Amino acid sequence: MINVAVLQMPTQGMDPKVLEQYFKTARMKEARVILLGEYVLNHFFKELETMPVNMIRDQGEHHLAMIKELARKYDMVVVAPLVQVKAKKCYKTIVKVTPKTTHTYHQQILIDYGHWDEAKFFANEVKPLEDPLVFNHEGIRFGVIGGFELHFNWFFDRLNARDVGVLLLPTAATFDSHNRWREILKTRAFLHNIYILRANRVGEYLDREIKWKFYGDSMLVTPMGEVENVLEDKESMMVVTIERKEVREAKRLWGFEKQLKKRLKDATE
Repeated sequence: MINVAVLQMPTQGMDPKVLEQYFKTARMKEARVILLGEYVLNHFFKELETMPVNMIRDQGEHHLAMIKELARKYDMVVVAPLVQVKAKKCYKTIVKVTPKTTHTYHQQILIDYGHWDEAKFFANEVKPLEDPLVFNHEGIRFGVIGGFELHFNWFFDRLNARDVGVLLLPTAATFDSHNRWREILKTRAFLHNIYILRANRVGEYLDREIKWKFYGDSMLVTPMGEVENVLEDKESMMVVTIERKEVREAKRLWGFEKQLKKRLKDATE
């Protein structure tokens, strides 16, 4: 059993005071892992398109140093999306920071729609897919992917193969996608019998035509596909309890993985 905190926030400035207060509260509630949403440590993507690359670099480096210090001070694992700049190119990443180490996952599939084209802006390489970020902490195996990657079955095949019990999913969902995201999250959690812990950002971005409203709805979905805890549409934090026995019980009850493994084994013999 482990407690995990989810921060539902808009983009944060350079001052660490607000983040630190949440970290302090989460630690008092015995959280050992803390998850942030997309574009919390950096400006939203549409704002990044108009920012000088040096400013994006400075913001990313500053916030990485900040969460390293918070991880060390409060003895927590931090999972947070971060835009990083190398050789004047921007990369969309997710960092996993512990008091002693930092690991970086480069998001592998990016949104490429006309109104929201991350694939064009970021320099993330298009190449054969690699396993998601997976780590163990206090007896629980966590997986991490980017929010858009939720839509692709391949990632869940790999999470199953790595025996992941909890998927940490940072997102920046907006417009009228509220119900669609809920249904996808519940379906994915049930079909793969894993916890999904989603951190969605809040706040607004106004362009010349429309208002982009990020609606929150951060939530914990159980391995039975039920929404157990949820935040609404304001800046806030929740601390949830993850129990490995719930994952084992859901897998035993429904037997999806057992059925598949038997047939995959038969096919190779």
